[in-house]
Amino acid sequence: MPTFTALTTLTGKAPAEALGAAMERLTPEPTGLGVFEVEDGSGLWEVGGYFTETPDEAGLALLATMFEAQSFVISELPETDWVAHVRRELAPVEAGRFFVYGSHDADKLPADRIPLLIEAAMAFGTGHHGTTLGCLKALDKLIEDGFVGEKVADIGCGTAVLAMAAARVWDGQILASDIDQVAVDVAEANLKANDMEGRVHCLEAAGFDAPALAEAAPFDLIFANILKGPLVALAPDVAAHLRADGYAILSGLLNEQADEVQAVYAQNGINLVQRSEIGDWTTLLLQKTG
Repeated sequence: MPTFTALTTLTGKAPAEALGAAMERLTPEPTGLGVFEVEDGSGLWEVGGYFTETPDEAGLALLATMFEAQSFVISELPETDWVAHVRRELAPVEAGRFFVYGSHDADKLPADRIPLLIEAAMAFGTGHHGTTLGCLKALDKLIEDGFVGEKVADIGCGTAVLAMAAARVWDGQILASDIDQVAVDVAEANLKANDMEGRVHCLEAAGFDAPALAEAAPFDLIFANILKGPLVALAPDVAAHLRADGYAILSGLLNEQADEVQAVYAQNGINLVQRSEIGDWTTLLLQKTG
């Protein structure tokens, strides 16, 4: 059965959300809707719908005019098992001592690497994206330098690959939180698949808004691989939950966004140790001083 997407962009959060709400009244109605800020500093928002029937082009054109949006781009999607496709396409990733792989590559495990089994799933963080890869490499550098994390938090954990990497090398208290319960469920499943049940405490939370995180603080290391806006907003909380001389590994940043985030964290007493770029993405390794 063919499926379709309809995508447009416009300026401003409120108009974008209103357009998304208006799309729900179309016939046929979309089976899924997304309203996202374009993370390039342009102020643009993307609104998209997913349809299992041919969308009403005239209705979409009218909505675009009403909300001063760009004309909708309508695309027919091929019938594809996307999880199977991703499994075929994703090769194993080596990040220092870590080897991230899917079960389809279980026969390729090197003896001198720490294996992390992550399947293609509904949560972010397979290790292939420049942000996750950058975080794993920053973690590898800390380990190489002799750092030991007795208390570690992975904020916005997605698949929890970063928390699991930390738990593979340290015996301390490791917590992984995400605002999305689906991600928390995926994280728990990944722990089970890696025979690591109980090694990482997974919980649903927005930022540090959970009693378990408050009770475990201060942390020796905090991961936050999310987006620029939430990273900026989290800076005071990261500083409050990080011990003196503790480290933060931040990513989810386009290269041109990194200076601003680095400056905000410096204002909160967390300063740059190392900055690395992989493609369009930057990872910051920072340390709390004072």
